[in-house]
Amino acid sequence: MLTREALALPRLRVRGRSFVALVVAPEPPLTQWLAALDAQMREIPTFFLDRPVVADLSAVAAEAPDDLAILLEGLEARDFRLVGVEGAEEGLLAGTRWGRLASRLQGREIFETLRQPVGVSAPVDRELEPPIEPRCNSLLLDGPVRSGQSIVFAQGDVTVIGAVASGAEVIAGGSLHIYGPLRGRAFAGMNGSGAGRLFCRRMEAEMVGVDSLYRTADHWGADFHGRPVQIHCDRGALRLTALD
Repeated sequence: MLTREALALPRLRVRGRSFVALVVAPEPPLTQWLAALDAQMREIPTFFLDRPVVADLSAVAAEAPDDLAILLEGLEARDFRLVGVEGAEEGLLAGTRWGRLASRLQGREIFETLRQPVGVSAPVDRELEPPIEPRCNSLLLDGPVRSGQSIVFAQGDVTVIGAVASGAEVIAGGSLHIYGPLRGRAFAGMNGSGAGRLFCRRMEAEMVGVDSLYRTADHWGADFHGRPVQIHCDRGALRLTALD
């Protein structure tokens, strides 16, 4: 039986929430890995901005466990928002300021094949509670995706009736259709089937990717800028084709 004091206490509500994190997977030698990371951050300075990051320490813990503190200090010095670590025994970080970071994260990699040169794996969808209702296999966004928004739909195709602003991000398990200017980041085919394609009405993107491949704005030239474009994977290469 509840006491009068217990009945007077406020009710506490706990809710599950999905969020998108990035997983970085450093590899020895760390000097070269950090140099490659700096080069990539200069190329895409907003890629890690205000995004939660999980550090996969398995490679460093196996080959150079004494360098873990140096690595984590290096990530913090680059303003990484570390929310957790994985791949290292708890004792290796005991007594350090990283010892309290979450280390038993549950999640599934929804874009597991997108590996960038410095060992950055793609966004990870962390779901505290598994869905119990069936999901549809397509998502329609009847309007623009604004700067700062991140849309992740792992179940299938995504259609955007509008623009994807600079600083915004759309990620689709299947194909991605954008009926407006693409100025932010867009990734298709994260389910790994190889059949995903990306279509946009006006190509002005910061970065695009399909399946295991990606390109930034510096790597497709003026021939495609401002034009309707189709992007797909073809024999291990990312192909861009103008549609006009």
